[in-house]
Amino acid sequence: MSDLLLTGVTWYDTDGTARHGDIALREGSVTEVGRVEDTEGLTRHDADGLTVLPGFVDLHTHLRQPGREDAETVRSGSQAAAVGGFTAVLAMANTTPVTDTAEAAEHVLDLGRACGLVDVVPVGAVTKGLEGAELAELGLMHRSRARVTVFSDDGHCVADGRVMRRALEYVRAFGGVVSQHSQDPALAGPSACCHEGELSGRLGLPGWPPVAEASVIARDAMLAEHTGSRVHVAHVSTAEGLDVVRWAKARGIRMTAEVAPHHLALGTELLGGYDPVYKVNPPLRPSEDQEALRAGLADGTIDAVATDHAPHARHDKEHAFVDAAFGMLGLETVFGVVHDLLVASGRMSMADLARVMSVAPARIAGLTGHGRPLAPGEPANLVLVDPTATVTVDREASHSLSRNTPWHGRRLTGAVHTTILRGDVTAREGEPAPC
Repeated sequence: MSDLLLTGVTWYDTDGTARHGDIALREGSVTEVGRVEDTEGLTRHDADGLTVLPGFVDLHTHLRQPGREDAETVRSGSQAAAVGGFTAVLAMANTTPVTDTAEAAEHVLDLGRACGLVDVVPVGAVTKGLEGAELAELGLMHRSRARVTVFSDDGHCVADGRVMRRALEYVRAFGGVVSQHSQDPALAGPSACCHEGELSGRLGLPGWPPVAEASVIARDAMLAEHTGSRVHVAHVSTAEGLDVVRWAKARGIRMTAEVAPHHLALGTELLGGYDPVYKVNPPLRPSEDQEALRAGLADGTIDAVATDHAPHARHDKEHAFVDAAFGMLGLETVFGVVHDLLVASGRMSMADLARVMSVAPARIAGLTGHGRPLAPGEPANLVLVDPTATVTVDREASHSLSRNTPWHGRRLTGAVHTTILRGDVTAREGEPAPC
């Protein structure tokens, strides 16, 4: 750990007011903000023109280890996360074996600590083997060293209402949350891979209707109200689903929601060439859904942006569209995508971006050391970004082991410059620290 002096930075108070000055970091914490009087022992880090935000927190990351180390490892995913500005990521449970026991959760935790570039927080499965029938070791995972608080069968919907009710009742006792993959399997079908509409019919691709998402969100909202527990909607993708979230919140139901960057910025028209890089679950949606999601994020109905970073080896992606694996990379590009789409366009402020990429995700996951205001005594989990930089995405430059990025060749405004975890620089100008 080195003590740092960040000079010439811009930051935001909790009320969104922009400030400018210097920041001192000592022993992993922020010690002075604004005018730093005592600079002895501090290593100067020239940050003129940069903005400092609380380090990003990703509620939805697939790190693939254990089981699919050909696609990603905790180490490579941590490197990509650090380069992308993240200080904490939640590692989803659909590994091999599934993270459905305390021992499995602790294994993921230890892999993350061995690298140390980001806080890798295990997500526990809701049901054993993600099979949707029998609850996993929810209490044991929470009481383990991993202190699991978020549970998800992501990739599979907890379709049985009785099982979902029991999960919500169980996690309520320790303040946990169930993150639901909202997809009614009876309505979407096992082969659905495209938004149901004119395009799916023309391309001959099995369609996923928006009601398959909205109906599960509505059921889970009612179950959350009945149990008094918390439910989180993973990767909401439709205007219909968003309407249900808005209704639930107005009713006082303890529901939160995330949106993935690709559902904000990419549409169904990209599927016309059958390029499997654009195959994702839930599928890309039409422009009216994208616009609804952007508005929902800006007005606070959607709480967070989550990457749904889903790396795949080439032999899993390079197939006919219907046979290819679902998923896209997202950790290294999400700041540029969200900043370019919503901040540079004036629809959101930089303080709003911090809210949806750091403050709210940390609150939802119960990560008390992340998403904190920039003030003396707070942990030095920070990211410095350059809002004026332009970057052209190159998939070959990714620190992920996989290359399935939908952003290849796109020019984005806004770039992550430096990531700091508890006072240590974990990435700078596109390169991670040794791991």
